[in-house]
Amino acid sequence: MLPQPDNNPLSGIAWMLVTGLSFVAVNATVRHLGTDLPAAESAFIRFAFGLLFLGPSLVLGFRAGLPRAAIPLVLGRGALHTMAVMLWFFAMARIPLAEVTAIGYLNPIVVTAGAALFLGEQIALRRMTAIGVALVGAVIVLRPGMREILPGHFAQLGAALFFGLSYLIAKRLSGMVRPVTLVAFLSLTVTVGLAPFAAAVWVPPTAEQTFWLAIVAAFATFGHYAMMRAFAAAPLTVTQPVTFLQLVWATLLGALVFGEPVDPYVLAGGGMIIAAISYMTLREAQLRRRVTTPAPEAAKI
Repeated sequence: MLPQPDNNPLSGIAWMLVTGLSFVAVNATVRHLGTDLPAAESAFIRFAFGLLFLGPSLVLGFRAGLPRAAIPLVLGRGALHTMAVMLWFFAMARIPLAEVTAIGYLNPIVVTAGAALFLGEQIALRRMTAIGVALVGAVIVLRPGMREILPGHFAQLGAALFFGLSYLIAKRLSGMVRPVTLVAFLSLTVTVGLAPFAAAVWVPPTAEQTFWLAIVAAFATFGHYAMMRAFAAAPLTVTQPVTFLQLVWATLLGALVFGEPVDPYVLAGGGMIIAAISYMTLREAQLRRRVTTPAPEAAKI
């Protein structure tokens, strides 16, 4: 059983606000880097820096060891996460920030559907309806037939799928491995998994590109730390609505910094996905169930 969060909603909200801003900084930095480096290489360098930051936790994890049953799950999660981050880096450099953010909100929907398919969890009619609303929201964001669906859109949809499956395995591992150790081993397996893909397309990075990817790793690591602090301070029903401000930050940043037009369809579709996830989270809290709907930040790189 996971420890219950403290009843400190203001602290939880503040930490989740910091979490969202940290991940928006990650998105903006990757967007700033553009397409000069291949996605696999950018992802590899980011995770290599992250591995340095998580080195002490990884050493402790190796000393403690992993239960035998956890080893294939850790490796499987690493493979799924490897595919997810490559697709995410590809999408982030090619489609507007707001669209990447809105499509990324499908992660919890994948988790909820996957929990029913693979973990045997029941989905009530109301939650099935919420999933349907979220999928309609995704269609509104993408608008197939009304505009061209770019490779970046397909990549982000794939990233949402793989991130969701990775989180499902993390749920299975949560009772076997400490969270900090789990994050450290994820960083190791993804770095190793990305290495051959990066080597196949390697372009010597400039000092400036390496610097910005180190910044990405720093913001991502701090974002995960802030997220854990938020979850420890207050229930998910308190902190999760704050995560959806990220769509606002991403829209403003895309418009003001990168000159991306504000798309009302993206805001409307993203709002439908947000409403569906918020409803599922509230229902799970009311029914006192084990949480099966993670915050979107739980699948961040």
